[in-house]
Amino acid sequence: MKPAIGFDNEAYLRTQSARIKERISTFGDKLYLEFGGKLFDDFHASRVLPGFQPDSKIRMLTQLKDEAEVVLVINAYDIEKNKVRGDLGITYDQDVLRLIDAFRGYGLYVSSVVLTRFAGQANAEAYQRKLEKLGLKVYRHYPIEGYPHNISKIMSDEGFGRNEFVETERRLVVVTAPGPGSGKMATCLSQMYHENKRGVKAGYAKFETFPIWNIPLKHPVNLAYEAATVDLNDINMIDSFHLEAYGETTVNYNRDIEIFPVLNSMMEHILGKSPYKSPTDMGVNMAGCSIIDDAVTREASNEEIIRRYYNTLVQVRKGNVEQDQVYKLENLMNQAGIKPSDRKVAVAANERAKLTDGPCAAIELHDGTIVTGRTSELLGASSAMLLSALKHLAGIPNEVNLISPIVLEPICNLKTQHLGHHNPRLHTDEVLTALSICALTDINARNAMNKISDLRGCEVHASVILAQVDESVFRKLGVNLTCEPVYQTKKLYHK
Repeated sequence: MKPAIGFDNEAYLRTQSARIKERISTFGDKLYLEFGGKLFDDFHASRVLPGFQPDSKIRMLTQLKDEAEVVLVINAYDIEKNKVRGDLGITYDQDVLRLIDAFRGYGLYVSSVVLTRFAGQANAEAYQRKLEKLGLKVYRHYPIEGYPHNISKIMSDEGFGRNEFVETERRLVVVTAPGPGSGKMATCLSQMYHENKRGVKAGYAKFETFPIWNIPLKHPVNLAYEAATVDLNDINMIDSFHLEAYGETTVNYNRDIEIFPVLNSMMEHILGKSPYKSPTDMGVNMAGCSIIDDAVTREASNEEIIRRYYNTLVQVRKGNVEQDQVYKLENLMNQAGIKPSDRKVAVAANERAKLTDGPCAAIELHDGTIVTGRTSELLGASSAMLLSALKHLAGIPNEVNLISPIVLEPICNLKTQHLGHHNPRLHTDEVLTALSICALTDINARNAMNKISDLRGCEVHASVILAQVDESVFRKLGVNLTCEPVYQTKKLYHK
């Protein structure tokens, strides 16, 4: 059974591309286009809008690659604290390099990297040296006291004027970043200030998927966006500027509404008259027009909010975030009318853990079947669950052993006798490797291997915090993983 579809991706590509091209033609010399969210691997959008393809944005951008260049932005404080992309498990500074490679792979020109909020951070300086050795141009933008409200200072030599001007060559400049809060909009505004001083009439537009402006404020899709940015204190709001200008209720978020007076003043300074009357005006977001099944998107978004809740509990347990983020997510769940126990796999994993008095994991397949696994002498809970799920999908009886002892025993011996492990239990990566070996000679193992792709998009929950290797495997398989905020052991060091 295939997952339900709630979003028409092809219609989205058509309408979004048309709107961006229309906006480019509005301005003369140059357009700075802020790309919010993730250009590649936008898995949040694909989870809350089933049918949305993670590479939709980049597919649109390639249509304009001959007249576009890309400027990547990263917050110097994110470099300093080694901020990590939760979906990929890599730091923002590493992701900048990944994005540059990906852009170049699509034939797009990456002209430079901007370090925003630069204040002499040692790690940021080291990162700049690294980028420059790789042949990249790097520019520094600085914190501005009173930003974004002190407009007179912002639009002065002590504000944007202090920032280094980013040299660009093409008419369309796409400004993007590894994640939210990187300073994309401020970079665009700073560039407009500098361009104006050089006699260039530059415009600005914003392409950001969330929040979706033409669905209700408390729609689960928009609430899921708040859940995804809980660390940034983003709050969805009615766009008061749009309501006053047009008498139409639309949704935006607090940072865009706060910055709009600054943007409006700059546009008036540059063009004589601002083309925008509201934050909603400056956006080019057509995602809401491509929702084809509202019920499907609501259900998917509610699931995302609960996943964010569980993932934040784990981060609190690891000491990476503060408890107040949990309270905010609880508030979002209340607004959506949902609760943690609505996650079926969490209930199943925890009930099995109580019965077996040990770690357990559960997966919900696309047909609604829930398969569980528990820790045994040779298999971790996740590994046992994974094998059971593949058996179910392939129609193989549960009592059949997919991995031959001839393959299993040498792996276990290698772990305990040569690699320093205290137990022989196989992690998910080791199980899949062993299964692939057995598939060469065993038809059941081969059939199970052929079902691995059917796991993509399934829901998984573990009764304990999983090892990093298991988290990585589930991420690569495309399953949506959550865990209880509990470690399997009472050790202080958890690898």
